Amino acid sequence: MSSGIFADHDQDAMYFTRSDVNEDFGSFSKHPFQLEDKEWPSVEHYYQAMKFDDQAYQETIRCADHPKKARKLGRNRFRSIRKDWRDVKVVYMTRAVYTMCRTYPDIATKLLTTGSNRLVENSQYDYFWGCGRDRRGDNHFGKVLMNVRDKLHTEAQDL
Repeated sequence: MSSGIFADHDQDAMYFTRSDVNEDFGSFSKHPFQLEDKEWPSVEHYYQAMKFDDQAYQETIRCADHPKKARKLGRNRFRSIRKDWRDVKVVYMTRAVYTMCRTYPDIATKLLTTGSNRLVENSQYDYFWGCGRDRRGDNHFGKVLMNVRDKLHTEAQDL
């Protein structure tokens, strides 16, 4: 149990930043992959585009020159986000991360070498995808990575 306003430090956790283009596990990592008959420059491009039913706007996001630009386009509040987005957003993030790992075996191997460590997206502002400022956030991006790691581990055992 935590003794203060901040969660206890987890000795077995590995912290990373999702929005760092140099972080292989991050959604901004520039590792293009094929999904839904298109090449996506990053996980972030795919995730942001899937927020919208408008295929022309999806294409605008897919063609953004940087993941940061894709995120900005995906946060455009003048565009109508699909009605089921809250229910499906983790599925789309998982699909993109898994596909990236299957496309780049070196990233999959790196993810597998994290063993059973808890993976934590270290965002002080994002309490859904990250751990938040007080480390009590939902850490859904870390959970996505750990679930993909488990699936990759199971697939490796089945070979």
